[in-house]
Parts: sequence; C-alpha cells; structure tokens
Amino acid sequence: MNVFRTKPVSSLIAETKGKSGLKKALGPLDLTMLGIGCIIGTGIFVLTGVAAADLSGPALVLSFVFAGLACCFAALCYAEFASMIPVAGSAYTYGYAGLGEIWGWIIGWDLILEYAVGIATVAIGWSGYVVNLLNNIGIVLPKAITSSPFEGGVINVPAMLIIALIAWLLISGVRNTSGVNGVIVIIKVAVVLLFIVLAVWHVKPSNWTPFMPYGFNGVISGAAVVFFSYIGFDAVSTAAEETRNPQRDMPRGIIASLLICTVLYIAVSAILTGIVKYTAYKTPAGHNAPVAYALDLIGIHWGAALISVGAICGITSVCLVLMFGQSRIFFAMARDGLIPKVLGGVSQKHQTPAVSTTIVATVCALTAGLFPIGIVSELVSIGTLVAFIIVCAGTIVLRYKRKDLERSFKAPFFPVTPILGILSCGYLISGLQPATWIRFVVWFVLGLIVYFAYSYKHSALRTKSSVDEQLQS
Repeated sequence: MNVFRTKPVSSLIAETKGKSGLKKALGPLDLTMLGIGCIIGTGIFVLTGVAAADLSGPALVLSFVFAGLACCFAALCYAEFASMIPVAGSAYTYGYAGLGEIWGWIIGWDLILEYAVGIATVAIGWSGYVVNLLNNIGIVLPKAITSSPFEGGVINVPAMLIIALIAWLLISGVRNTSGVNGVIVIIKVAVVLLFIVLAVWHVKPSNWTPFMPYGFNGVISGAAVVFFSYIGFDAVSTAAEETRNPQRDMPRGIIASLLICTVLYIAVSAILTGIVKYTAYKTPAGHNAPVAYALDLIGIHWGAALISVGAICGITSVCLVLMFGQSRIFFAMARDGLIPKVLGGVSQKHQTPAVSTTIVATVCALTAGLFPIGIVSELVSIGTLVAFIIVCAGTIVLRYKRKDLERSFKAPFFPVTPILGILSCGYLISGLQPATWIRFVVWFVLGLIVYFAYSYKHSALRTKSSVDEQLQS
C-alpha cells in the first residue's frame, strides 16, 4: 500500500491541456487583484476590533506584523511551487507532487474545511453589514430571515443569497469573475485609503498606552486570529491553471498582493488603536464594524457610512475569491480520482468547473443560513496554517529530490525561508484555543477514514500504476 507515491509534474501539466483543462485568461494584474480581493475584507473590517479589544490592544500592529511575516515565508514557497507546477489545486497539488498522495489528501481535506467555513463566515458577516445598512435607511427585515436558529431566527436568507449570486458569477466564466472582482477591489481599497486620510489626524499617542495590555501571549493569540485575514494568496495559487503565463505571473501576483495588503493592515490597525482607546472596541459595534465605529466616535459620520458600503464590497470580493479557490480544489481532487470524478465536470460553454462550484455553493449556503458566525469561523486559521506548513516542507523536499524541475522563481535564502515558514506557522497554531484543536483533529480523523475507504482505491495515479504493471508483466 504505497500511500506516499507522488504524482509526476509532467502528468499534472499534461492534464491542464485539452477539454479537461480550464480556460487561460488571467494576467499578473488579475492575480494581484484576486489576492487583494480576498485579503482585504473580513480581516480589516471586522477582526481588527475583536483582536484589539480582547487580545492585542494597541500591539495589534505587532500581531499583523507577526502574521504577515509567517505568511511572507509561506508565500515565497507558494510562489516557487506555482511557477513550477502551474496547475489548479494550490497546496493540495503541491503536496501531492512533493510529499506524496496521503499528504496531498490531508492538505486537500484540510483546504475543503478551511474554504467552506471561510465562505460561510464571510457570507454571514456580509449579511450582518447589509441588514445594518438597511436598518439605517429605515428598511427593517424580520429576524426570522436574517438570523440562524441558534440566534432566535429561522434561516439567514441574505447570507444564502450572496453565495448563490457569486456561484452564478463564477460559473459564467473566469473573465467575468476577474472583471467584477477588479471593480470591487478598487472600491474597497479607495475606502481603506479614505479611512486612513480621515482618521490619521485624530491619532492620540496616549491611546497606545499601555501598548501590550495582554502581554506577548496576547500579541501571538491576536496574530493567530488575524491570520484569517491573509489566506487570500492561497486562493491566488488556485488560479495557476487559468493564468496565461503562470511561471512568470503567479509569483508576481502572490507576492504583490501580500505586500500591498500587509502595509494597509499595519496602517489601519495603528490608526484604529490611536484614535480611540482599544477598550472602546469591546462593544458589539466595536466588535462587528470597528472601522466605521471608530469614525463615528470621532464625529465623522458620513465617513462611517461610506466605510460600511466599502465593507460590504470588501466582504463580497472575499467570498467571491474563497469560493473560486474552493471550487478549483474540488476540481483538482476530482480529476485525480480522490473524490468522485463527477465533481470535476467542466462546463463546455464557459470552461469553468460548474459542478464543483454548484456543490460548494449549496453546502456553504446551508451552513451560512443555519449556523451563527461563532461556530463556523474558528477552524479557518488552523486549517490555513497546517496547509502553509506542508507547502513549506514540500519546497524543501522537492529542492533535494527533484533538482531537474524548472523553477522560474525560487524562494530566496533556501532552506532558511521554508524552515522559518514552518516554525512561525507552528508557533501561531500554538496560540489557538484547545477547542479549535479538538475540532480539527476530529475532521482530520474523518478525512483519513474517507481516504482509506474511497480515495485510495479510486486514485487515478494508483489505477494508472496498476495498468502499467500489468502491461509490463
């Protein structure tokens, strides 16, 4: 039972050609926009308030720096893989090629959970912003259709509708998806810059004292929470197969989006804790909409209204890119036979993975409609961190085992960069709650059961190996 067999890179690339491949329509700007579209959203418009109030205080800046550093090490490894293996599937495909089928399955199973709960979390957050905005203009929707059963409602209809709308857009074609995302990204970056320009003049250095009220452990816990903000560049790598020149453009898109967003996160977090005391964000409004709330506190109410509109746009694009990434991972795993091949069906009209997109949308819509944000949000960070660790490890393995592979981009300072990526991501995992670990372990065990009961037997790589052995005999 060879569960550590690796999939040849030549086979991976060959599968991207012909009718089973996806349409190549993206360039470096599209990829950068995809990354920014996923990175700037819930993290900057929601999680900043939670982390500042309960975990980091003014040292929220350091939390973003630590999370950004961990992501930077991982991003450089992702960029090397993406230039070397320009195939849909992101870390799943990299794990399969570098470490073996069982590791590919583990990371793919992990990413299924990460993206699914991420999509549901973002959709619920989107619903909250929209309902609040409608309330402000006098349109009050019944709680029965805007809240989950756990919150006294029946079903969260707005959260389900945004997922359905995004699924339709994704099925219609990657060019349309990229165009809509580009417009949204321009709007929300403009809103973030507007906040910086309006608020920076109201910063009072005294609000940064005490700088680290919850100690260094609080800073690391805050980094583990805001890490959710950075998963966008993972979604960029899922678009490798749809990129016109992936060897050149994937590293550019991944690194550019990460650098731009890290600078914006640090600037916003410093200003947020500088214009009002971090304790102000302990209120419900401070937790749910800290950026708009901060402007309201200093009397810039028109700015707060614009921020709310920008937040809706921002969260929309996060949901869009997460669902884009999830459907591509399903597509890659189905093509490899590790999940039923029907899930990898490609629309002949649009050359998009229509079946996987529809299934992902259905599951995520039901999750967003029936569960509260607290239940579905806790597993995203640990899933992402584990994926990053495996990609960093895979970079080291392939550098030594497959020196023959063409690498148009190499992670610098090898092997220091991937080792630092493994250590920093592992350290951030240690800052997560025990309950999150338990849920993740349960999901992990369930994944192993599925692998040995179905995936191992139906693996396209195993089937091919068996046929080759029969022909040789």
